[in-house]
Amino acid sequence: MLALMAGTGFQTNQDPTEIHRLVRSAIAQRRPLSAIYKGYDRLMCPHRLGWNREDERRLLSYQYGGESETGLSAPGSKDNWRCMALDQLNHVRVLEGPWHTAENRARPATCIVRVELDVDDQPEGDWQNGQ
Repeated sequence: MLALMAGTGFQTNQDPTEIHRLVRSAIAQRRPLSAIYKGYDRLMCPHRLGWNREDERRLLSYQYGGESETGLSAPGSKDNWRCMALDQLNHVRVLEGPWHTAENRARPATCIVRVELDVDDQPEGDWQNGQ
């Protein structure tokens, strides 16, 4: 797992501003992230950052590795989409590596109702690239 974790931006005590900056950077550059969320090490590709109906910051990511409360389905499965509370992410690192995604990204649309940043709005917005 350590080989997968090589990347930039890791700090043990990250403040919310630093986590937000790293997530935005990963979306803008189409780079995967590693992070701990709800006690699980996760490898993910962040696709959308914004707020839910309760005006809480959320991150919509495609999880392609690591651990999860519900487990992971096969690579490319629409079941690997994760809606995460940004304030529950920690140990965030931007990684080098391929971009992972899946179809049916609209399914978790209720995750984010007000978008701050979406990977599709970035240059070269082919969201299937890398999968």
